[in-house]
Amino acid sequence: MSQFHPRGLWPALSLAFGGVLLAADAPPSPTPAAPAAPAAKAAAPAHAAAKPAASDPELDKTLYSLGVLLSRNLETFQLTEAEFAHVRAGLTDGFHKKADSTAAEASMSQIQALQRSRAAALAQTEKEHGQAYLDKAAGAPGAVKTSSGLVYVPVVVGSGETPTRSDRVRVNYEGRLIDGTVFDSSAQHGQAATLQVGGIIPCWTEALQLMKVGGKSRIVCPSTLAYGDRGAPPKILPGSTLEFDIELLAIEPPAPPPSSGGLPGAPGVSGGTASPAPPGSAPPPPAPKGQ
Repeated sequence: MSQFHPRGLWPALSLAFGGVLLAADAPPSPTPAAPAAPAAKAAAPAHAAAKPAASDPELDKTLYSLGVLLSRNLETFQLTEAEFAHVRAGLTDGFHKKADSTAAEASMSQIQALQRSRAAALAQTEKEHGQAYLDKAAGAPGAVKTSSGLVYVPVVVGSGETPTRSDRVRVNYEGRLIDGTVFDSSAQHGQAATLQVGGIIPCWTEALQLMKVGGKSRIVCPSTLAYGDRGAPPKILPGSTLEFDIELLAIEPPAPPPSSGGLPGAPGVSGGTASPAPPGSAPPPPAPKGQ
């Protein structure tokens, strides 16, 4: 991971592990028993005794879902079950005000180093798997491997114009991980996406300039042309090779000047037209300008 954002770490840790406790159906820590009441007070009316709160299935489901979504921010830590137990213990102590928060905050540099090392190892594993997938894709009928490493497979050759880097285009698309998991698509959003050719991840910028309006293609992007060693967690891990189906529908008129700067995201990542960030996710990186 090329950059660490401590600002979003602590909420992610605490809420994520709360979700895991729910997922495991672990009961909350029992409240210490109250001392026995003096005999003079033993005759209190029965209705005065505290009654357990009624279960609210919808609230339970909502809280469980919140935990699941927020826990995905921990993906790059690649925690073992034994390591996870220590973090869960820290969460429990922190929740019950038994932890020394000052001492925990003093460990931030160690936490940063742990995340960097785990993310680097994860990225290397993803690259190895991705390279095997790229090699196989490059051998498909009609596939072209460009000098950048992009694997481009024309499916339908269009008859319209070819966009340039400065153009805005309207596309239908589906993005997949190499295991076939669909992480985003225009169909999920109910409409085609409008994107700036030069403002998205490099493999898209390159592929769109090989297409004509009306055409369809399949592309396989090595991580160096997508989100690199940083990835775009939780959906896209560091070092991930990505695959897209793209249908180029139209070249759009120029957009009005933006009110603020910054590159939009690529499909599957917040910041662009195509996809909002999922609840509980850390802000993903902007699309890189190139290699």
